[in-house]
Amino acid sequence: MEKVALRIKLQKAIYVIIDPFVKGLIKMGLTPNMVTMIGFVLNIGVAIIFIEGGERGNRGDLSYVGWAGALVLFAGLFDMLDGQVARLGKMSSSFGAMFDSVLDRYSELIMFLGICYYLIAHHYFFSSLFAFVAMIGSMMVSYTRARAEGLGIECKDGLMQRPERIVLIGVSAIACGIAGEYIGGDWKWYISGVKFHVLETMSIFTLPLTLMAVLTNITAINRLRSSKKALDAKDALVKASKTSALPILFAGLLFAGMVSYNNAYAQQDNPSANSRKTVIEPQDTFPIPRGNNKQLFYLQRTANTNTIVCELKYNKNGELDEDDPVHVFWIRYPEGGQKKELSYIQRVFAYGIKSQALAKDSYKLHFVSYKKRPLYLMRSSKDNQYKVYATINNQQVVLNRIFIKVDGGTFWSPNVVYMEMKGVDENTGREVMQRFKP
Repeated sequence: MEKVALRIKLQKAIYVIIDPFVKGLIKMGLTPNMVTMIGFVLNIGVAIIFIEGGERGNRGDLSYVGWAGALVLFAGLFDMLDGQVARLGKMSSSFGAMFDSVLDRYSELIMFLGICYYLIAHHYFFSSLFAFVAMIGSMMVSYTRARAEGLGIECKDGLMQRPERIVLIGVSAIACGIAGEYIGGDWKWYISGVKFHVLETMSIFTLPLTLMAVLTNITAINRLRSSKKALDAKDALVKASKTSALPILFAGLLFAGMVSYNNAYAQQDNPSANSRKTVIEPQDTFPIPRGNNKQLFYLQRTANTNTIVCELKYNKNGELDEDDPVHVFWIRYPEGGQKKELSYIQRVFAYGIKSQALAKDSYKLHFVSYKKRPLYLMRSSKDNQYKVYATINNQQVVLNRIFIKVDGGTFWSPNVVYMEMKGVDENTGREVMQRFKP
């Protein structure tokens, strides 16, 4: 957890430095895809420097390695710039994200091509093998994440993600080039009694490559293992339901209702007992969560008052968590109103909230199990407070409540009568409500 926090803190610090430059690129008319392409061309330049060093340089001349390392870091800067140009310029797009990912893979492969060529040309045979293994690991770290997310699960854990790889290669290559200039490119370290040298100047570059070869593949394997755990749980749910006719969200809601079913509502649904009574909608009798200044909206359903609350999530510095801005939890009213965190299954497959940054202070949200109605977390133009906006009856309103009415059905395939969304029009203060069949 500390490493993740440190990584995010460093990213924010870098963004503060590069944001003025990003705004300059936007004024020049550069699009995120153009910035991505510039980074790609620069990585081709990295490969050319390594290849030139292999063809024209000698084994003791490490200046090519140093210059290539400097260009690796400069090209890596554009990996950050394209995303910031998209966010600050409000030019984010699905294709842009895909274009960036594809060119990142090409850039890295081309860079490793140059590294392997240089090492082989100067007879660093074992180091070239480790560089090749590092390239395999780098690709698999990215591929396991992309494949897992394509199957609907999140997979971002582990060391040696792309920024770490770029920094390690760039810094070690620059250090190698500088060391070659001051202590000589052919310096070697011997240990008494050992016939061959243990380390040499080139080791400043090749040892980090060896470390990368190990850590990238460990990361890829660990991601595969964590993905297996999540996918096995997902497959178990699908197998139990046999046919996923409705989103798992509704099945989970019905399940929660069955666990602590309220007899009062069961009697209310009995036609013989209520034939002479006025029909009262259950949502009008349910408690309203109050006293939470971070609350955004809440979700309720038949057949009990257990309530899901979505609230703002802040980091330890008191700032909105940009990577995960919404915290979701239960209020168990039948159990004395105690708060309870979502279980792993609930968070990953049912009630968890996925967020996508669109611009500064603007996020697109949806439940992991229901994407048809996107929500938007933004600052209000009225009071500058964060609020969740939804389209209800063709109006953008501040979302307050979601209610789902279930009438019978099976455990895994409940009969959802309707889904109700309710909010407030900020301009008029009028309540807006819509019911629809999901």
